[in-house]
Amino acid sequence: MNKPLVETKARVGVFSIALGAYLPQFPQLVPEFEDQYEAFKKTLPDTVDIIDGGMVTTKEQSMAAGDKFRAADVDLVILQLLTYATSYNMLPAIRDLDVPVVLVNVQKKKAPDYANTDTPTWLGELYACGAVGEMVADLERAGKRHAVITGVVEGGDPIVQAEIEDWCKAAQVRRRFRDTNIAQIGRPYPGMMDLYIDETNLYHRMWLYTKQFDWEKMWAIADNITDEEAIRTKAQDILDTFDIEGGGTIEKVWDMAKYVVAFEQWVKDEHLGLVASHYDGFSQGIAGKLDSMLIPAFSMLIKQGTACAVEGDIKVAMAMSILKTISGTGQLSEMYSIDFDKDICIIGHSGSGDADISQAKKPTMKIVPVFHGKTGGGYLTQFYPPVGDVTYLGITQDKDGHFKFVVAEGVNEDGPIFTFGDTNMRTRFTCGAREFVNRWSEAGPTHHMAAAVGRHIDTILKVAKIFNVPVDIITR
Repeated sequence: MNKPLVETKARVGVFSIALGAYLPQFPQLVPEFEDQYEAFKKTLPDTVDIIDGGMVTTKEQSMAAGDKFRAADVDLVILQLLTYATSYNMLPAIRDLDVPVVLVNVQKKKAPDYANTDTPTWLGELYACGAVGEMVADLERAGKRHAVITGVVEGGDPIVQAEIEDWCKAAQVRRRFRDTNIAQIGRPYPGMMDLYIDETNLYHRMWLYTKQFDWEKMWAIADNITDEEAIRTKAQDILDTFDIEGGGTIEKVWDMAKYVVAFEQWVKDEHLGLVASHYDGFSQGIAGKLDSMLIPAFSMLIKQGTACAVEGDIKVAMAMSILKTISGTGQLSEMYSIDFDKDICIIGHSGSGDADISQAKKPTMKIVPVFHGKTGGGYLTQFYPPVGDVTYLGITQDKDGHFKFVVAEGVNEDGPIFTFGDTNMRTRFTCGAREFVNRWSEAGPTHHMAAAVGRHIDTILKVAKIFNVPVDIITR
């Protein structure tokens, strides 16, 4: 993924705990634990900011760590268990936080040298596991979300490393929602009531603030763009991104590039991580000019990390942003058709898309006289996801406004797709096409979902735990 137009960086609270009673008994444990903690912090990726709560052996130190975590508004807490410790070493640090606590139970040595292990060696290098159950029991009683990672330091442990990095990716979603805004331009497609949303409820439950924009304001967005070198550079970027039907030239995409430059500046000025838009006007004059090129223009924003959803669907913009953040790809999709002969689902969408998912072929762009289901005509873009693993994520709400994730993993297969200019995937699911459509639909998602290359349900489950929302797993 290109460098996002709006940067965010997750804040992860990190601390370690040990039982204070051990330290005066075995003073050699102090430098041992300090070294282990310093080494552990280096295993966190540099994509996050570490809020260091230190090595905690007393309630007072735990309270001080909690003060730091609250002041920093951490997105996640990771706790290294150095040896056995009582839960009062942990609880004050997380008592007033509403984020998950990941308990990292990593033993220094792979196995004991039974005949030559004394008490301090056992406590310092072989006894992290003793406290895990106690910690979880008290996190449950405190109503805190939690997860456990168990592994070993000696020889390296790729499973532990992958889990830590996965949690950091999930934390980045929270930070991105919390720090950026979503722009709603216009209103949702009339009558698509599954897309309608209460923006105040959205802010309270998902930390995402909605900025409302009228199309009258957007029509003038490029009026002050006069830097011809910037426009020319962006025009070349568009030509490098798309194969344009009939051939592309700088002059042919000049006006489009001018609007992309304007939109990029708008995203930065308004601090936008997501956009949901729908135009339902008469598409005449400057309105028609802008409307005709919105699809490729918004595709250029998606390429740079700003999720842009058509039909005014805020919920699918969120799903696109989540997948783009954790996987690098996030394509808007919906059920298109079923091939009962091949037992596969045809899934895709017209409109803006993610160039990073078009790994089988360079995206294409062509002009159509009529968009289906909306006003006017203009540029249509098509993206070509690769064969192989694919993940789908939908976001929906229940009658009380609570959000829910709906997820599925499948495999994209090679074969014919529609040729009228829309992105399509031929996806096979382990449960079969008929049963997948039944299960997915029964979960009550909106008619849109986001797609990403690869298998990402495990990471999505971590995102859901951070956001404290349930997940329906349809198939994997």
